[in-house]
Amino acid sequence: MGMGMNNPLPLKSLNHISLVCRSVEKSLDFYQYVLGFFPICRPGSFDGAWLFRYGIGIHLLQSEDPESMPKINEINPKDNHISFQCESMAMVEKKLKGGEEGAVDGDSFY
Repeated sequence: MGMGMNNPLPLKSLNHISLVCRSVEKSLDFYQYVLGFFPICRPGSFDGAWLFRYGIGIHLLQSEDPESMPKINEINPKDNHISFQCESMAMVEKKLKGGEEGAVDGDSFY
């Protein structure tokens, strides 16, 4: 490429990540009501939703062929993923496993 580590691009921060979803509606519920992201304005040229919080933009894009997407039943740390830092892992695990009011249904992970 011609640019070595001595002259990296002057990037400031990560602007957003885009995630292709089997169901934007279900994914939007998860990112809003479980993770606390809120919708922001976006162009309407394709199905999807844009979210923002914690200085992070997430663009949810509706798959054109949801049935062809691989079904993911467990997290593979060697596969593509995003990770959030939290204040209390025990509280997060409790909420995700259903041990607290407002617990997340296991079908909510996409």
